[in-house]
Amino acid sequence: MTEPLQRIRELVNELNVHAHRYYTEDNPTISDKEYDALYDELSRLEAETGVILPDSPTHRVGGDILKGFEPHRHQSRLWSLDKAQNLEDLKAWAQRANKLIADYNAKHPEEPLPAPEYVVELKFDGLTLNLTYTDGELAQASTRGNGVVGEGILAQVRTIRSLPLSIPYREGTIEVQGEGIMRLSVLEAYNETAAEPLKNARNAAAGALRNLNPRVTASRKLDAFFYNVGFTDGGVTFASHQEMLQFLRDNRFPVNSFARYYSSIEDVAEELTAIVTFRNELDYLIDGAVVKLTDMRTREALGYTDKFPRWSVAFKFEAEETTTVLESVSWEVGRTGKVTPLARVEAVELAGVTVQNCTLNNIGDIERKNLTHALGTRVFIRRSNDVIPEILGKADEEPGEPIAIPDVCPGCGTPLEMRGAHMYCPNRLGCKPQTVGRITHFASRDCMDIETFSGKTAEQLYEELNVRDPSDLYALTFDDLVKLQRFGEKKATNLLASLEKSKSRDLAAFLNALGIPNTGKATTKMLADHYGDLDRLMAAEAEELVTLPDVGGIVAESIAGFFRDPLMQESIARMRAFGVRAEAEKPAAASADEGHPLFGKTVVLTGTLTLLTRDEASKRLEALGAKVSGSVSKKTDLVIAGESAGSKLTKARDLGVPVLEDEEELVRLLNL
Repeated sequence: MTEPLQRIRELVNELNVHAHRYYTEDNPTISDKEYDALYDELSRLEAETGVILPDSPTHRVGGDILKGFEPHRHQSRLWSLDKAQNLEDLKAWAQRANKLIADYNAKHPEEPLPAPEYVVELKFDGLTLNLTYTDGELAQASTRGNGVVGEGILAQVRTIRSLPLSIPYREGTIEVQGEGIMRLSVLEAYNETAAEPLKNARNAAAGALRNLNPRVTASRKLDAFFYNVGFTDGGVTFASHQEMLQFLRDNRFPVNSFARYYSSIEDVAEELTAIVTFRNELDYLIDGAVVKLTDMRTREALGYTDKFPRWSVAFKFEAEETTTVLESVSWEVGRTGKVTPLARVEAVELAGVTVQNCTLNNIGDIERKNLTHALGTRVFIRRSNDVIPEILGKADEEPGEPIAIPDVCPGCGTPLEMRGAHMYCPNRLGCKPQTVGRITHFASRDCMDIETFSGKTAEQLYEELNVRDPSDLYALTFDDLVKLQRFGEKKATNLLASLEKSKSRDLAAFLNALGIPNTGKATTKMLADHYGDLDRLMAAEAEELVTLPDVGGIVAESIAGFFRDPLMQESIARMRAFGVRAEAEKPAAASADEGHPLFGKTVVLTGTLTLLTRDEASKRLEALGAKVSGSVSKKTDLVIAGESAGSKLTKARDLGVPVLEDEEELVRLLNL
C-alpha cells in the first residue's frame, strides 16, 4: 500500500503546482492533455485505495448536497469599510487620519508613526471569503456574515481552482480574507448554454458560494482574489501592507496585480480617476477602490470605530447596473443580414450617461432572460466597456406585454431564416440595410479608411446613385456627386480624393473591408501575412486554411466559401479593374535593422498616441524587426503607453516590463 500512497502524494503535489501556474500565475507549463492524464491517474488511485488527501484537486469538482450551512465564528472580526462618495469625502478621511497620527506622535515622541503612505486596491464586486488554515491545511471557509459569525462554506470554496488547499506556511492557524468572483468571460460562456442564464457576475458568485450543492458551485468556475491576513496566532507578523501581500503570494494565494502606493492623497485621487477609465477593460466586476494606510503600526494605533477601521476607506464608483422600464423592442438588420433586437427603455442615468437604448442578442437571449412578456415591466440593465447597455433580465415578477418576434425582414419584407441562434435575411442583394451596412463597413477606418464617408453618405449614395456594392464607389464621378444634396464641389472633390487614396490600402485592410464572415482584423492580417497575395488566398481550400493559427473548421469554410461566391469574385475583379491594388506589405524582416534596439523585441502598444497613429506605429515597429503583440506577458520586452493607457500599462508595471511613455522618444526610436 505504500507505493500507491506515495504516488498519490506525488500526483497531488504536482497537480497543485500546475494548477497554481495555470490559474494564478497564468503561466502553464504542461498541456491540458498532460494535466488530464495526471488527474485521471490520481482519480483512479484514490478510487482503488479509498484515500483522498485534504489538498487533492479532486475535491474541486464538488461533493454531495449539504443539509444546511453551519455557523462559523471568525477568529478575528471582519470589518466593513466607511465609504467616500467623492474626492471631497476621500480628502476628509485623509485629514482625519493625519490628525490621529499627529495626536499619537505628540503623545509618543520617542516612537513616532511614519508619514502616511497609502495603497490603492480594487474593490471587487463578489462575495467576501474568510479562509482558515491550520498547520498549512485549509480547515474552514466562511462568508463574512455579520463580521463576527458567518456561514461555513468549505465544500463550496474548495471548488475554486485558483485557491490553495494547502500552503507552505505551517506554523499554527491563520485567517485570510478575499473576494469570490465570477469572471465576466466565464459568465458569458456559462450563459450561452445555461437553461437559466445568470443575471450578473456578482449574483452568480454569491449564489454559487451559498448554494447547498457544491457541484453547482463547481459548474460556475469561480475565481478569487486575496488581500488581507486577518488573524495569526503569533507565528508571523508584518511591518507593512507590502509585506502582507508578499506573504500571500509566497503562500500561493491569488493576489490581484493592481496595488498602487502613494505618499500624497492628491496622487491617490488621480489614481482613482484613472481606474474609472480602465475598469471596463477588466474581466471582473469592481464597484470602487479601497484606500488603506500601509504601515501596520499606524493601523494598530488608529484602530477602529464601532463599525469601520479608521485606517481604510472605500471609494465608490457610479453604479453600472440599475433597473428601468422596458418600453419597446425593434429589430435591426446588420450588414451580414443578421436581424437583432434593440430595446428602448425609460431614460435612466447609468455610469454618468443617460441610457435609452439597450441591446438584446437574439430570440434565445430574450427567452433565457424571461423577457418574452416583459414590455412595460422593470428590467435590470448593465453598462460596460462604454458600449450600449445590455438587459440582464426581469426585475418584476408580474408578466408584461409580449415582445413581437418578426417572421419577415423589417428592412425588405423577405421571410427570415433561422441559422443557429440568430435570424437572418437571405435577401443579400435587395435588402437596403444590409447593403448600406456593408458599404459603411468597407469605408471605415480599420478597413479602406475612406475619409469623409459615413453611414448617411452610404444611404444617400444607395438612394440617389444606385450604389449597391463597394465596387460601385470607385465608379463614381465628380458629375455624379456634385449634383447630390448637401454635397457641393468641395465635398465631392474630397470624397473622390479619399477613394483614390484608399486604392493603395494594403491587403490586410482590404480583406477586413470585404467583411468575410467569422473573421476580424486579427484574422485578416494573419491571412495577408501568410499568403502575401490576394489570388493565392482566393484559391485556398478550407482544408488548407484550417491549418493556419486560430482558424477552425467554421472559419475556414467561411473564408473559402466567401471567395467561391461568384458575386464576390465579380466585385473584387471590378475593384481591381478600377485600380484597387490590395497588395501585401513587404515583410518587415526584409528592411529590418538587426542592430536596432527594437529588433527581435516583443512590443505592446496601449493608449492613444498623438504624434502618429497606433496603426502607423505598429507598421514602423514591424519594419524595424519588432514583434507587435496585443497582450502583455512576462515575455514582453517593452510597452509603449500613450494617453489614457489602461490595464495593459497596469499589468506591465506589475510584471516589471519596461514602459516607454515619452512619445517623442518613440518617434526617435522609430527613426522618424
